[in-house]
Amino acid sequence: MSELFMEIFKELPRQGPGDTASTTSALSMCTALPDRPSILDIGCGSGAQTLVLAEICKGMITAVDSSPVLLQRLVERVHTAGFGDRIKPLELNMENIDSKLGVFDLIWAEGSIYNMGFAKGLQHFRPLLKNQGYLAATEISWLKAAVPDEPREFWTSNYAEIATIPEKLRVVEESGYNHVGHFVLPESAWRKGYYEPMQNRVDALRPTYRADPAAQDLMHALEAEIDLYRRYSDCYGYVFYVMQKRRPS
Repeated sequence: MSELFMEIFKELPRQGPGDTASTTSALSMCTALPDRPSILDIGCGSGAQTLVLAEICKGMITAVDSSPVLLQRLVERVHTAGFGDRIKPLELNMENIDSKLGVFDLIWAEGSIYNMGFAKGLQHFRPLLKNQGYLAATEISWLKAAVPDEPREFWTSNYAEIATIPEKLRVVEESGYNHVGHFVLPESAWRKGYYEPMQNRVDALRPTYRADPAAQDLMHALEAEIDLYRRYSDCYGYVFYVMQKRRPS
């Protein structure tokens, strides 16, 4: 099923909810960046947000992902866009990133920090930031305190760290950062940027896997996730959290 999963996701414009406007808005909160910031894009996938960062910032970007398939797609997009001299792709699991890679003005984790967990990720990445460097990450969060059983059961079984925005902001402060700002990604970032392309890929591949029950189960699970968001988008969503490394006291 990992092959089918990649067959679906490698052709998506993004491997998670997002859009250019949200990436740009989060970046605009990082007001004290140098003219040519050093950027670490963690879990870059096929690079939709990487290209936005390269368009706006004139510094070097190290784009890290554990998937060689997605990195190859990134390389193709980077060269098409003409950023080959400023974006360095690197195949590496995020848990293996350490200060040997360098320290950065900005760490970007759009749709990826859940792989480590929010709290663990913030703590792990902090030594990779220069003093008063920025970290921007999207994180699935409850948008209200009272959540119906169906979405609560789905998300707690898939990502136990899901919590409300105030709870996530406490994690930010406890992890050694100052909260700079945050905002909820619009529904269009899920629908247009992620779920509609995913549904199109599922529809295109379903005939090929018609005789494969496991493949059909995977595609039904993806469609169930899409339907869950359609019905409960007011209860949960991705939140962009922007923070700055706090000086040691």
